[in-house]
Formats: sequence, structure tokens, C-alpha cells
Amino acid sequence: MDFIRKQPILGMVLGFLVGLIIGLPILGWGLWPVQWTNAGPQDLTASTRRAYILAVADSYSSRRDDARVQEAFALWPEAPQEICRLALTEQDPADQQRLTFLAAVLSGNPTFCAQFAGQVPTTEGEGRGSTLFIICLLLIILLLVLFLLFRIATRRGGSTRPSYEMHVDKPTEGPMVDEGMDTGATMVPIARFTTTYNRGHDTYDDSFSVENSNGDFLGECGVGISESLGGDSPKNVTAMEVWLFDKNDIRTITKVMMTQHAYYDEAITAKLATKGEPALLRPGEVVALETNSLIINARILDMEYGDNPDMPPDSYLERITIELSAWAKEDAEGGGMADDMLNY
Repeated sequence: MDFIRKQPILGMVLGFLVGLIIGLPILGWGLWPVQWTNAGPQDLTASTRRAYILAVADSYSSRRDDARVQEAFALWPEAPQEICRLALTEQDPADQQRLTFLAAVLSGNPTFCAQFAGQVPTTEGEGRGSTLFIICLLLIILLLVLFLLFRIATRRGGSTRPSYEMHVDKPTEGPMVDEGMDTGATMVPIARFTTTYNRGHDTYDDSFSVENSNGDFLGECGVGISESLGGDSPKNVTAMEVWLFDKNDIRTITKVMMTQHAYYDEAITAKLATKGEPALLRPGEVVALETNSLIINARILDMEYGDNPDMPPDSYLERITIELSAWAKEDAEGGGMADDMLNY
């Protein structure tokens, strides 16, 4: 996927989780589970181990063969202690007595089980319950990580939607630079993106990847809805925001392009001040965004206000087409841009 190439660390985490899923539950537990050899009674499950101990105890009560008892538990040195604990949980007095005799034979102490009186025995499902809890916890963590990766991948992923148009091509003329922009760098054209918003597309949020001629990811830019008037549906969009992310910069630069009504409304301007620097929406207007290594010029190619008589004039957009031109800085410390500008 494209976002893995752009976010290699996230790709590594995702690859590790996928490998863990395939290796542990599918291969380790399903296709090639662990095979036990020369296992002793202690390696059995709790219920099977109990049945085994009771069977040996019942056999000893009828045959009194100490050698067979020692052989049955030869691989389990802690058998006497476990047998005594099991005797505490048995309801049948006859089983309790047989288990006590069995522990005495194994330990060589007729009163061996007396020391376990009053102890709380280990519950049969305790180990299994702990394992199940750990598995459930790992699955929950895995789902959360996958959800976060999905949100990161789709947060600003551009896609073609039927309610607006998108066009990408390589620029053929020189850079468009805002008058107030830093000109202490040489500029190299990268790409141009065109996007159109039509009223009714309430989820409008278009974004584009900025790459150099080698296909290396440099950053992202995009346009989305910033503010609308009232709670009507479709939205009465009164401000758009254009943003630029540079992988070599810790900031995401955002500027808010407002309708004439919003731009001169002090309440709306104050509300949107935290989102970015304000700019007035006008046909032909160019809004410039600059980071450490990228510059984006957002040019208003075409726009149309809505004409609802119940709304203030020039307060919401019916349609707007914005062109985003991306430029890469070649020499951030040089002053060659002014010379290059003379050639265009």
C-alpha cells in the first residue's frame, strides 16, 4: 500500500503484527502445534492429570504395589504435594483417603498430607484462564493498532469522488510565488493538482501526495471544508482550508480561505483564527504556503457564491475550483531563485 511506503515505521509495525498472527495462532497452534515427547503426568491438562492420579490411587488401594506407584510418578518429583492438594478438593471421603495413602507412599512419610491442611488448593482452570486472558488482551491490542493504522492511512488519503473533479499534471511554466514569500531559495516545479468543490459534498476533503521526479515522497497538500453557516444540509460552506505537510518539517501549515461575508465578520474571523492565517476568496487569488523544503501556491481558478435569499450575500459557496502548484526548494541557503525568476 502507498501509505506503507510513506510511513516505513508503521509498515514495519504492521508487518510484525501480521507475522505474529501467522506465526503464533495459525502455524504454532493450528498447522504445526508443539508435540510433547517423554511427557510426565505434570504435563497433562488439569482434568486429565486428576483422572490419572485417581486411577493410580485406585490401583494402589487394590494391589498395594509401591514399585508401580513410584514408576507411575518417576518423572514428577512434586507429585506428593499435588496429590495432597487434590485430596483437599475431593468430596468423596474414600477418594481422599486413597489419595492420602498414595502421597504417603511417594513421600515415605505417613503424615505427609497433614502439612497441607487448611491450604487453598490451586483451582483447576486458573492456568487456562490466565492464558485465555493474555490471548484476549493481545487480540485487543492488535485490533487497536490495526485501527490506528487504518485511520492514519485514510486520514488524508485522496480519492476520486463523484461530486468533484481532480486533475494532476506536471507544470510547464515557471513558479508562481507570492510577493511576501521567502525568495532565498531556488525553486523546482514538482506537480500541479486541480480540485473542485460543489455544494452538497459535505465530506469534501481532497489531498495529494507531493513527490519528486524519482518518485520519492516529499509531503502532502490538500483542501477541505473549514467552516459552514448554520446547521442546514447541504452545508453552507463559508470557508475552505488549504494545508501543506512537509516530511522534513515538524509543522503542518494551514491557511483559511474565507468568503467575503466571513472575511469581514469579526466573530467568524476570530473563530477561525486558530486554524490558520485568513485569506479572502477571490477569483485569481493566490495563497502561498511555505515549509522548510516545499512551497504550495493555491490559485482560485473559478468560484461561484450561492444565491439563497435567506442567507447573507456572498456568504457561502456554490462551487469553487482551486489549483495547487507544488514547488521544491533546491538551495535553501542560496539566492538563485531571483535569477531563475528572470528566465520565466
